[in-house]
Amino acid sequence: MQVNSFFSKYRLIVLGSVGIVFTSIILFAFAKLAVTPKQSLATPVPQVERGSIVDRNGKPLAVQTNFYHFGVTPKNITDVEEFSSAVAPTLGISKNEITQLIENAKSNPKTSRFIYIRKKIDQVTYEELRQIIKEKKYTFARFDKIPGRIYPENELASQLIGYMGDDGVGLAGVEYSMQRYLSPVPKSNQGKVEQGKNVYLTIDANLQYKLEKIAKEALETTQGANIMLLAATAKTGEILSYVSLPSVNLNEYSSATIEQTIDRPSITQFEPGSVFKVFSIASAYDENCFRQDELFLCDGIFEKKMTSGEKVKITCLSHHGYLTARGALEMSCNDVTAQITDRLNTETFLAKLRGFGFGQRTGLEVPGETTGSLKGTNDKYWSARSKMTISIGQEVGVSAIQMLEAATYIANKGKGVQLTILSQITDKEGNVEYSHEPVYRQQVIKPETAEYILSCMQTGAEKGIGWRANLEDLSIGVKTGTAQMPDTKNGGYSETDFLSDCLAFFPAEDPEIILYIVIQKAQGIQFASRIVAPVIKESADAIIDHLGMTRGGAASLAHSGKISIHATEKMQLGEKLPDFTGKSKRELLNLLDRTDIHVNITGNGWVISQEPPPGTKITKDMNIDLYLE
Repeated sequence: MQVNSFFSKYRLIVLGSVGIVFTSIILFAFAKLAVTPKQSLATPVPQVERGSIVDRNGKPLAVQTNFYHFGVTPKNITDVEEFSSAVAPTLGISKNEITQLIENAKSNPKTSRFIYIRKKIDQVTYEELRQIIKEKKYTFARFDKIPGRIYPENELASQLIGYMGDDGVGLAGVEYSMQRYLSPVPKSNQGKVEQGKNVYLTIDANLQYKLEKIAKEALETTQGANIMLLAATAKTGEILSYVSLPSVNLNEYSSATIEQTIDRPSITQFEPGSVFKVFSIASAYDENCFRQDELFLCDGIFEKKMTSGEKVKITCLSHHGYLTARGALEMSCNDVTAQITDRLNTETFLAKLRGFGFGQRTGLEVPGETTGSLKGTNDKYWSARSKMTISIGQEVGVSAIQMLEAATYIANKGKGVQLTILSQITDKEGNVEYSHEPVYRQQVIKPETAEYILSCMQTGAEKGIGWRANLEDLSIGVKTGTAQMPDTKNGGYSETDFLSDCLAFFPAEDPEIILYIVIQKAQGIQFASRIVAPVIKESADAIIDHLGMTRGGAASLAHSGKISIHATEKMQLGEKLPDFTGKSKRELLNLLDRTDIHVNITGNGWVISQEPPPGTKITKDMNIDLYLE
């Protein structure tokens, strides 16, 4: 009776209802799971380790590194004062600043969960800070590792190398133009770290340093606004030096001025002045417009009345008397140059100049290259005097690299060669995937024309106004130019601002090197023959010595041929990093076998710099970057 009374009708109804509700809930849950799309596991983010930018000899100019963002969860910090005191000295931030930052974040629901105390901490600071966090057991602190870039040579060739932003994308220079090689789009989505390519530039970092030093001294002496100094191999078009000052320390790019970041050799155009006479007279001679021994009278002014009634008037700086074309280049005579150009058919003249590459991009592997400016006869600004004015380097806009490439036609018997700053591209193991081969342009002038112009330029260095560039023990051909700069405020030409430039070839008979220099807005003396020609001489001397080119009367030194090589000792590490400078690659190889630290060796030869610096305490899993040359 008691058992049967337990299963009363009322209780059975209640139990049945509960069972139905419970079963319904379970069935609903299963139904929901059945119709909900299956969620896949999060796909690992593909990663690429950016390749390095190095000079032609493998010297590192831009290398991959790691930076760290240091952050905390403010609401979990119980003693803000104590934490601030512990980390402030290492971070280089005042204790009060950190305290205030955390307290403000605590009071804001949006920032109480997480804030960054400091971003882009370097490896040394990270190691020190990580030790503090570990010892103090600050569980509310964390580090976010981000890819970064170190520029070991700071300002060296800065506008050419360019800069990489915090998102790992190149923003300027080679970092931008070679982005697809330095950091290619990952092929895999498995989270595997893929390697970017290493880009070898044609510049010689050591030579670049020497010429930058010369350029800096010239800029200080002349008090100019800026200077460009380019050097290239005449036969291959490889640019050995790419100087543009003022420049920027690439490790402090965010604080640079606009003037420091401008890549002047490729993106700025200017009127080159009398240097342009080299290409004008070459064009006229190639069309048989004059004989080498023909005399022209310079009376200080070129005047001509056109059939249209327009009058052309071009003044000269002096009354030179009777001159040959050689003499016109030697003395930089406007009058005779205009007379010679006047004989040349206008369309033929412009075609020759376009053949030299003026009015178009060279195709150099840099971003933002200008086309320059070369008017045609249908241009609305073309006038009766335009042809003669262009012949002396006015009414034409050029870039420094255009001038340099145009010069290759003179250096190579009338057949130019494309300029390049790209020597080779390799993978991380050093396998060459691209190697530069000279790309020759079409024949623009005859070989005898190029030979004649080089001879004229050599005369200009020996006894003309370019004598201050003469080397004496090695032949050199030069042409200087001084041009009024446009008055950007009032129109026309400025009475105070001038551009001074000089083009040089050496040896003059069969050029190996082409040099081109530009100084803008020099103060005081502005004539290129006075302020730029001496810089050409000093730069040429530096190049000749650096490359070991043969000079006339150079002394010889006998050597027995025997060289003593001492056995190398393996590198040993203590508690702190030693100074690796001067150590050979062989001495460092045993460090690669260690599992407690990570040693990255870039380049070949001997160590020239390291990161972290000597004296840094060695910690587990520390990254040590060594750069060899």
